[in-house]
Amino acid sequence: MNPIHNPVELRHLRTLVVLREAGSLVAAAERLHLTQSALSHQLKALEHQLGLPLFTRNSRPLAFSEAGLRLLALADELLPRVRAAHQALERLASGSVGRLYLALECHACFDWLMPALDRYQADHPRIEVDLTLSFPGDTLPALTRGDIDLVITADPQARRDVAYRPLFGYESVLVMSPRHRLAARDHVRPEDLRGETLVTYPVEPEHLDVWSRFLAPAGVVPAEWRRTELTPMLLQLVASGRGVAALPRWAVADELGRGYLLARPLGPQGLHATLYAAMRAGEAGLPHLAAFVARAQDTCLAQLADVHAVDEPR
Repeated sequence: MNPIHNPVELRHLRTLVVLREAGSLVAAAERLHLTQSALSHQLKALEHQLGLPLFTRNSRPLAFSEAGLRLLALADELLPRVRAAHQALERLASGSVGRLYLALECHACFDWLMPALDRYQADHPRIEVDLTLSFPGDTLPALTRGDIDLVITADPQARRDVAYRPLFGYESVLVMSPRHRLAARDHVRPEDLRGETLVTYPVEPEHLDVWSRFLAPAGVVPAEWRRTELTPMLLQLVASGRGVAALPRWAVADELGRGYLLARPLGPQGLHATLYAAMRAGEAGLPHLAAFVARAQDTCLAQLADVHAVDEPR
C-alpha cells in the first residue's frame, strides 16, 4: 500500500459530491465540464495515492466504497464551511460585515465619537462595534495582536506594522482661570509654567505634547503634576485656580464661550497637533475601517470648532 501524503484536495471532494449527485461518470463529467476520460484519470490518480478504491465501476446505481463514503462525509462537513467562509470574506471585502473594536487614547473625544459611531452603525448595521478607553503604551501592542482594530491617538509612533490616517488637525492651548496671573499674556512661554500645577489626564508625560514638545525641550518642569480621568473635574480644578491644563482648543470651545475659562497659545506660534486613526498596516484599506475613518473626519470637521482637515502623508 502506498503511503498517504495528504493527497485529498477540495477539488477532489467537490468531484465526489458531483459524482454522487449525477450517479455516473458520464453525467458527472458533463456537469464538471470535463471529458469522461479526464474525470476518470483524476479519480484513478486519487485512488492510486490513497491505495483504496472510491467506488465500484460499472455499477448501477453507482456504489461508493467505504473510503468513498468517508470522503463524502468529509465533503458534506467541510464544503459548506468553506463556502460560508468564502462568502464571509467577500462580505468583509465589500465592507458589509466585519468588526470594529476601537480604543481611545483621547479622553476628550467622546463628544464627537459617539455621534460619529451612531451614524456609522446606521450605515453599517452588520459591523460589530465595541469601544474601550485605553492609555498610551497599552494600545499599539493590543492593536498589532488583533485585540482591537483601530486606535484614536494624537501620539503616533513610527512602526512599520501600523498605519495612521489623519482625522483632523488642531491647536493645544493652555487653559486657565480668568483670574490667573498668565491671563494678561497673549501667549505662554515654557518658563511661565515652572511654578505651576499642571492638571492632566492620567497619561505618562512623554505621551503629552505639552511636555514632549513644549516643556521638556526648554528644560522646564512644572512645580506639580495633578491627574484626573474626568474632564469636568479637570476643568473645575482649572476654573477654581488650582492649576492649569493643556487641552485641545476644540475640546474646550463651549467652556471658553461661557467665560469662566481662558485659553492662551503655547508659544508665539502655538502648539499644533493632529489626531489620528491607527490601524494594522495590512488592514487600513478594508472598506469598513476606511468608512469609519471617513465618517469620523466628516463628523469632526462639521461639528468641532477650531479644527481643520489634514492631508494624507505622501
